[in-house]
Amino acid sequence: MITNLETIISTNYFYAFVSLKLNVFQACSSFATGPRQELGTIYELRTYDIKPAKTKEFLELVNKSIKIRTVHSQMTGFWTAEFGAMNKAFHIWKYDNFAHRAAVRKAVVNDKEWQEKLAEILPLLDKQHMEIAYLVPWCELGTPPKEGVYELVTYQLKPGGPALWGNSFKAAIDAHVSKGYAKLIGFFHTEYGFLNTVHVLWWFENPDIRAAGRHMAHEDARVVAAVRENVQFLETQKNMLLIAASFSPLK
Repeated sequence: MITNLETIISTNYFYAFVSLKLNVFQACSSFATGPRQELGTIYELRTYDIKPAKTKEFLELVNKSIKIRTVHSQMTGFWTAEFGAMNKAFHIWKYDNFAHRAAVRKAVVNDKEWQEKLAEILPLLDKQHMEIAYLVPWCELGTPPKEGVYELVTYQLKPGGPALWGNSFKAAIDAHVSKGYAKLIGFFHTEYGFLNTVHVLWWFENPDIRAAGRHMAHEDARVVAAVRENVQFLETQKNMLLIAASFSPLK
């Protein structure tokens, strides 16, 4: 028979255990990634290293066969690096959710026509890298007003996610957008791949407008202040100027 004292001790132990678990959860919650897009849409970001002197052949093969692949899912854009890297292709694919991507991957593997084309393409590559990312909640995928060039800026950030750096990063992005020399296409936060990474995709009419705009931004007090605030969360950053392939939806 359990005495009242035993019941009290048992009850107190239970509440102490629950309290401890809650405290651990609350302590860890500051490292949460913060809110995401509510629709569950995910983006697959792929980077291919092409063998030297094989870029032209690679693009020609992909151009001839990409329609076989896009039957299965939506390609957002396909680019090659002009500055900041050599012999690289970068492309983005959109999926409704993880179940959608799994179904598409299964269909692609079973598509004999695509697998035959892929067998011609893969020997032209040195390596492949893939990340799964979300658009941050305040960003919608943009559309350029006309053909131009793109800049992909990749930031490695301190752990914490948008809950930590979201506001300051948005302020820095908004400050650049306000200058009007660039259009924001997408702000992607990784879920799988290089964690604590964001990829910001910009559109410019041409590289010279991009260069002039950057000089103008560096002399703008609002931009400088926003960037200084955001620097505290940065580990590294790099960029590539991208040229859209002829078959890319985003030009």
